[in-house]
Amino acid sequence: MSKDTTSEHLRAELKSLADTLEEVLSASTDKSKSELEKLRGKAEKALKESRVRLGDTGDVLAKQTREAAAKADDYVRENPWTGVGIGAAIGVVLGVLLTRR
Repeated sequence: MSKDTTSEHLRAELKSLADTLEEVLSASTDKSKSELEKLRGKAEKALKESRVRLGDTGDVLAKQTREAAAKADDYVRENPWTGVGIGAAIGVVLGVLLTRR
């Protein structure tokens, strides 16, 4: 699963959860007790499903991050002076940005 696909799934899941919760909140004022129970059940189900899916998405993102870190580590081990140069350049840029404040 690519980062774009993972991001899209995350956005869709959060939108679905938000829509369900919005429905519960907007309907709570003019519904009977049994209708509110049904809406509450629907909201609880959506929340449980979202937690599972978001947990899976988090696992995918963590795996992708570990892979990227491993690739960066391998690159720096193979090209140490390039890594030092990149680190120095980042340090200079951060130093310039921090002194401008």
